[in-house]
Amino acid sequence: MDIEALQSQLSEALDAESVVLQLDGNRLTGTVVAACFAELSRVKRQQMVYAFLKEDIASGALHAVSIRALAPDERG
Repeated sequence: MDIEALQSQLSEALDAESVVLQLDGNRLTGTVVAACFAELSRVKRQQMVYAFLKEDIASGALHAVSIRALAPDERG
C-alpha cells in the first residue's frame, strides 16, 4: 500500500487541510483535519474516514485503523 497516495486521496476526498498517516504493516494510524468534520460527532467523523477506507479494510490490506478526525479549530 502506498501511504503517500492514500494520504493524497483521503485529503482530496475530504477536502482536508491536513492528513498525516503512518502505516505499520497492515495497521494505519494518523490524524485528519478537515472543515467537513465541524459540527459532526466523533462517530460521524470516523464513519466518513472508514467509508473511504472500507475496500482496504474488507480486503485485509488494512487490519487495524486508528484515526483522529478533527475540525480545524480543534487541532492542538
